[in-house]
Amino acid sequence: MQEKKRGALAGRWSFWAWIGVGLVLYAIIGLLIDNGIIDSYMALIVYQMCLNVILAVSLNLINGFTGQFSIGHAGFAAVGAYVSAVLTAKMQLPFFPALIIAALAAAVAGLLIGIPTLRLKGDYLAITTLGFGQIIQVILINLQYVGGAAGMTVHKETNFTWLYFAALITVVVIANFVHSRHGRACIAVRENEVAAEMMGINVTYYKVLAFSIGALFAGVAGALSAHTFYFIKPTSYGFLQSFNILVIVVLGGLGSITGSILGAVVLTLITAFLQDYPQWQMVIYSLILVLIMIFRPQGLMGTKEFRLSAIGLGRRRDEHAAP
Repeated sequence: MQEKKRGALAGRWSFWAWIGVGLVLYAIIGLLIDNGIIDSYMALIVYQMCLNVILAVSLNLINGFTGQFSIGHAGFAAVGAYVSAVLTAKMQLPFFPALIIAALAAAVAGLLIGIPTLRLKGDYLAITTLGFGQIIQVILINLQYVGGAAGMTVHKETNFTWLYFAALITVVVIANFVHSRHGRACIAVRENEVAAEMMGINVTYYKVLAFSIGALFAGVAGALSAHTFYFIKPTSYGFLQSFNILVIVVLGGLGSITGSILGAVVLTLITAFLQDYPQWQMVIYSLILVLIMIFRPQGLMGTKEFRLSAIGLGRRRDEHAAP
């Protein structure tokens, strides 16, 4: 009993310690931006890092912790981006309620695509989610109300604070979900669907739940992206964007939240350095994937997480055992 109490206290301490680290990091980066030490170009890179963290952590819930294979995550971001853009630019709704509605719209889209398709597995599920993303893109290209292929101008409504705290909330919510009873059920599904079902876990329910939560946060990222970069167009949410998010997750480690954060930072920096060589971008991404699969197939972090302990900063293996 005392061991359990000590474990619970250590867990609570670690949670609040990481929140404190997050707030300190926010204060430092905010001061650097406000004082011009981080210029406008570098600030845009920081903004993209925050968006990539949201997208990667939410996709990791689906692909890493629940064991599904989705490559249509950009489609949910497109739903969030366009719903929020229409609500703010055409219906004059304030940004925050538009953000909430956009996130819920993306979650509903995840629910609608998840219920009929998550009985599929592996390559079949990947093809289905890819088809969903392409359908969304084609609809947006042919929908003149939102500008069609030419895209749509959006008012700037966000800043570093919006993006950083959205990323922080995403990490906190998904980390708590993963370590809850529902998260352990998702991990059991990943490990062995048949065994999980025999233990009384509703496999389809938890697949759809993880898919919907991941889609919701992808919608948040899409809405924030639309109101950060002023302009959206359907091609910004195509297969290449889904592929970029998948590379981040695989690079960081399937089943590691801190791995997704690390992967988002690394790949965002690589993308920034390759801005002058766009023709090499996909070549470099593909090469990164090949090298990871050969030398580090589990990703940079594998299933490990960085943790804080009472004696400092440490790293402990999290086995994510099934319930």
